[in-house]
Amino acid sequence: MAFVVKVPVNVSISSQCKFGGFSGNIIRKSGIENGRRSFVSAVMSSSPAPNVQNLSIKSKDVGLPVMVNSCMGKMGKAVIEAAANAGLHIVPVSFGAQEESGQLVQVGDKEIQVHGPLEREDILASVYDEYPELIVVDYTVPTAVNDNAELYCKIGVPFVIGTTGGDRDRLHKTVEDSKNYAVISPQMGKQVVAFLAAMEIMAEQFPGAFSGYSLQVMESHQANKKDASGTAKAVISCFQKLGVDFDMDQIQLIRDPELQVEMVGVPKEHVSGHAFHMYHLTSPDQTVSFEFQHNVCGRSIYAEGTVDAVLFLAKKVQSKATKQIYNMIDVLREGNMR
Repeated sequence: MAFVVKVPVNVSISSQCKFGGFSGNIIRKSGIENGRRSFVSAVMSSSPAPNVQNLSIKSKDVGLPVMVNSCMGKMGKAVIEAAANAGLHIVPVSFGAQEESGQLVQVGDKEIQVHGPLEREDILASVYDEYPELIVVDYTVPTAVNDNAELYCKIGVPFVIGTTGGDRDRLHKTVEDSKNYAVISPQMGKQVVAFLAAMEIMAEQFPGAFSGYSLQVMESHQANKKDASGTAKAVISCFQKLGVDFDMDQIQLIRDPELQVEMVGVPKEHVSGHAFHMYHLTSPDQTVSFEFQHNVCGRSIYAEGTVDAVLFLAKKVQSKATKQIYNMIDVLREGNMR
């Protein structure tokens, strides 16, 4: 993932920039196409240098047992691969849909037995008995979120859930009432979470700083994502607190694969799995513009963040910390990520 912040002053932006001249269209209207370009650029890498030596629980030493549900899904497979690469022990059991029950799935060098909804309680209890340090990772489907969380809490197994949707109020109440350990976050990409946290701090400390500015938002995701990105909505809400007038229905959604490649600049091999976001702010007199962009290709950023969340939660369990719901901000604040 690359996160770029560009702050142009009295500047024109070429119509050849990615997102199909998204910024350039704004500048051309202002009649200052020949302005000089000056900007500050900051780049954030999604692959920080490995640093596990300070963790009290090191996956490479402990072989922490992890059960990844929905192992047949793209995110499930990505998490299994990331967890195995980090040295975690992949429990060869997973929950899936009823029609998947009984199947054996090969993920890398791991062979995993899939079980359907009817047998999951007995299976989970048996697995947890065999692996008392077990952490469950859930990347299933929105309709299964609440039932799965209720099962994890009933058995008492700590879990990390990155699945979006479901009844989130009910989800939180289930965990709070059961006094279980959990990390719940609809956004597992730790760099994206850090960016969102920075935006929220800015909005809280400098309300109205962008009053009068206009905002354009474009986001591109794989074609099967019909709704607007929750991350985009969170960023926009920060801009609104900063004084920008913007309605969520103004978000420009790009879902056409041809446009994604030709206009947005998504590599062809990542059309089926990506998240490209651009936020462009322009001053009332069109002489100042700010551009925020974060582009994600593939699923590795979410899978790596999930592994960090697993290690974080295992550390909380080991230290007998408060049983509660944690989120990715808590994971980031803990530090010592790989």
